[in-house]
Amino acid sequence: MPGSGHVVVAPDKFKGSLTAPQVAGHVAAGLRRGRPDVRVVTLPVADGGDGTVDCAVAGGFSRVPAVVRGPTGEPVTASFAVRGSVAIIEAAQACGLRRLPGGIPAPLTATSYGAGELIVAAAAAGARRIVLGLGGVACTDGGAGMVAALGGRLLDRAGKPLPPGGAALRTLDRLDLTGLRGHRKTTALPGVIVACDVDNRLLGPDGAAAVYGPQKGATPGEVAALDAGLARWADVAEQALGRRCRDRPGSGAAGGLGFAALAFLGASMRPGIDVLLETLGFARHIKGARLAITGEGSLDAQTLRGKAPAGVARAAAAAGVPVAAIAGVSELTTAGLRRIGITAAYTLAGIQPDLRRCMTDAGPLIEDLAERLAQEWL
Repeated sequence: MPGSGHVVVAPDKFKGSLTAPQVAGHVAAGLRRGRPDVRVVTLPVADGGDGTVDCAVAGGFSRVPAVVRGPTGEPVTASFAVRGSVAIIEAAQACGLRRLPGGIPAPLTATSYGAGELIVAAAAAGARRIVLGLGGVACTDGGAGMVAALGGRLLDRAGKPLPPGGAALRTLDRLDLTGLRGHRKTTALPGVIVACDVDNRLLGPDGAAAVYGPQKGATPGEVAALDAGLARWADVAEQALGRRCRDRPGSGAAGGLGFAALAFLGASMRPGIDVLLETLGFARHIKGARLAITGEGSLDAQTLRGKAPAGVARAAAAAGVPVAAIAGVSELTTAGLRRIGITAAYTLAGIQPDLRRCMTDAGPLIEDLAERLAQEWL
């Protein structure tokens, strides 16, 4: 094994079982069990969706709580992460599917208002740069709720404010942006980088409503209503702002939150894992390492398209560090793994054929695999 340095442990969550920080902790424990003298650096990662703030906190950021409006308007206690002048916001903390009361979908009326409140709170905390993680939201309102939270007013033909949700956007007549933060220099917002792993446009068969609406409980008729609302939202917003964003890749992310971030915040959009690795200083931590260990619940075709383990492997390869993975299951061939820079994969299913136990006993099983990995690699 080349080198004699430390091991960097940088896994994503095992969805339904363990958070990324928990996975990293179990991997580290197993490594030390197999090789007590090994130095381990844990750096759990995420791609901008659920768990992004937790990973930032594990990586040295401070957690800041904030009471904001949930997807159906009720107050929820969310949080964002801050270090210096950088804040990391996870939209799902405010308007995520897991924030729906009783888990009952609200596809037509769910709002992104709370995401805007988190941006306001981060700016008040002194952030000069915001990483906005998208994914896992319950709303399909094109980010209209976020814009309202930032001071924009969405008005119908009678001049009355629209109710929340994507369906109401069909009756949008005009925008009043005089109070919008960032619209005037006196209310400037921090620079925003959107962490996003999808390239869907806002509208049409590959758009926010058609692709993700059904996952949020929308029927075919409701999908059509939401797409019509988003189209009206894009027409009015682009006319008011003087720029077209509906066709930009990622504008359909998170129910169209990507569109509002691009159009109203002037955000740049980058792959979530790349943004998080850069923000957490992965390049500094991987320098001199002898091995990187990544992983997630399932290594599959989505992994090949650039999910967190692929991003970790790519960044480790750039530093000349080999990569192994620990996962619940793997659908990838050895050739597929090597194509994204992973030399070997160890799976829970490989030592425990009962998949239910793989879910319930994930922690101890991960430790067993990490011990074996340490003995074979270190």
